[in-house]
Amino acid sequence: MTITSGLASGIDTAAHIAALDAGALTIAVNGTGLDRVYPRSSQAVAERIHSQGAMISELPLGSPPLRRHFPSRNRIISGLSLAVLVIEAGLNSGTLITARKAAEQGRDVFALPGSLHNPMAKGCHRLIREGARLVETTADIMQELGPLAAELQMELRQRLEIADDDQVPTAEKNESLLEDPDYSRVWKVLGYEPKPVDTIIEQTGLSAREISSMLLMMELKGLVVKQRGGRYIRCNPARAET
Repeated sequence: MTITSGLASGIDTAAHIAALDAGALTIAVNGTGLDRVYPRSSQAVAERIHSQGAMISELPLGSPPLRRHFPSRNRIISGLSLAVLVIEAGLNSGTLITARKAAEQGRDVFALPGSLHNPMAKGCHRLIREGARLVETTADIMQELGPLAAELQMELRQRLEIADDDQVPTAEKNESLLEDPDYSRVWKVLGYEPKPVDTIIEQTGLSAREISSMLLMMELKGLVVKQRGGRYIRCNPARAET
């Protein structure tokens, strides 16, 4: 698994360092331009990430650490991830913004419970009441994400094989995907007006993990387009390109 976080002091930095120490990859989503590191205490971690991961930002070079940048970058953290794990969060924590964005994007949300007397656990408890999965160990997380990660890996390999096959017309490739009953069900639910993931899940009867995986594959094949707010809209399969 690749760990994606925001390079902030505390849990973010601990997550990045743990990934680096384990020899894994990690991605830091900056709330500044890539020529700046915020907070300064994360400079050493950022240098390690440069050689063992990626530093990304949607902001231009020189952008300072303005307050409004950080809630905005949280949607990128959740969008890059299979799931979001919330370790601690107060009721007004920016972490809850990331969790909400994850839900909108069809990602799983995990939360670690804490003491009833700890104000930094109240956000986690609220998320759990609202449907986040209660987890206590990494095994709990891997039990949920392992099958999805394997499925996405297989689909990516298949896509790469298809991309190398120039003998099969694009329209024929996409039509073969839509012959799958589940993909066909999603295609029928989608229309030419943007539709949120929650509605697609409700109308197809498929799980959030299945829909997330299938929409990713359909987006890669050009069958659907993702729009603002995590909404999806249908494309013409005959014109779609891989």
